[in-house]
Amino acid sequence: MSQKKQPEPGVLNIGGLKQGIVIDHIQAGGAMKIYEYLNLEKMDCSVAIIKNARSNKMGKKDIIKIEGPLDIDLNVLGVLDHNITINIIADNIITSKGKLELPETVTGIIRCRNPRCITSVEQELPHTFKLTDRNKRIYRCIYCESKFQGN
Repeated sequence: MSQKKQPEPGVLNIGGLKQGIVIDHIQAGGAMKIYEYLNLEKMDCSVAIIKNARSNKMGKKDIIKIEGPLDIDLNVLGVLDHNITINIIADNIITSKGKLELPETVTGIIRCRNPRCITSVEQELPHTFKLTDRNKRIYRCIYCESKFQGN
């Protein structure tokens, strides 16, 4: 009877993807927020969330692996976490790797915290923010000018 080789202690082995997307370098603890925003629970695909993975660059990080194609503009995730990188996988090979660009406007990702904003009264109004300072990652509510600064 052959014995299976045991992994090193503290090393997690997650299988590769034949086709899909890897959202990498997510700030530790941030994967679930991205999972919810992308509505991955409603999609018919395999999703692996790796929390608190070791990272030489970040100390700890989260990773999301999504099997199959995903038809969404992933740049909006840059508002939530500017360190995120996206890897596109096809035939077990990374075909594209890149950092996210901040979009000029975002709707439904961040919420205005100003209690006097019209979005607090008119619940059906979308929470829309416009990028006002790309270097400092500052967005402002289009209704009340309240500031949101990403991490």
